[in-house]
Amino acid sequence: MTLLDEPQMDHDLLALDRAVAQAVAARLAAGPRDRLDAAAIALRSLLDGLTPAQVGVIKTVWGRLEAATGPALVASGGVAQALATDRFGLGVRPLSAEEALKAADAGSRAVIDLTPDRPWWGRLLARPDLRIVAALPDDRRGRPQAFVVARDASGPTGDDRSFWVTDSGWSEGKIVDALGQAGLAADLLAAAGGLKLFVLTGYVQADDGRLKSAPGHLNGVIGAAPIF
Repeated sequence: MTLLDEPQMDHDLLALDRAVAQAVAARLAAGPRDRLDAAAIALRSLLDGLTPAQVGVIKTVWGRLEAATGPALVASGGVAQALATDRFGLGVRPLSAEEALKAADAGSRAVIDLTPDRPWWGRLLARPDLRIVAALPDDRRGRPQAFVVARDASGPTGDDRSFWVTDSGWSEGKIVDALGQAGLAADLLAAAGGLKLFVLTGYVQADDGRLKSAPGHLNGVIGAAPIF
């Protein structure tokens, strides 16, 4: 074989490629789902039984579909930018954390780094209109490194983790024990500016009765995210 030889067309592969292109075009034309939890449940059903390589491809295609049919996407921080680009493509606009939250308030979805030096997540206690709706990476083995913040409402999907903030001066272990006695499994994600951010197993609502006696004068659930 030389570079001057005409390649032989594999018509079976070409038919499959055309089917993918047609399916993507049809899905784009159908537009977005109206609820984030519905989208998460649909994606999880597609991933069931797939290999890790197949899961990666489907998540990438799904993310590009969301970017093309959903709200504008912005990102704050290097890790958030990398994770957002990997999932949603190159059209994610970089902003500061403050600007990203303002963009989310205006209807965009903001992907923001989870860093110890920028406790922006604490502001969500006073902004119930803005919520964490996704955490990246979003697989069971991945510890969240960035959050997606939006005005969208999202209900339970059947496999979720929630995020809770407190200003309690108690140690991590004492807080985890107190939440455990109330029936909540908790793990510390970050601590900064006198605030601590915990991940809670499952979908926990802001008015969950198990949190009534939770430690801290200022505390609350700031969102939840599906796991795939």
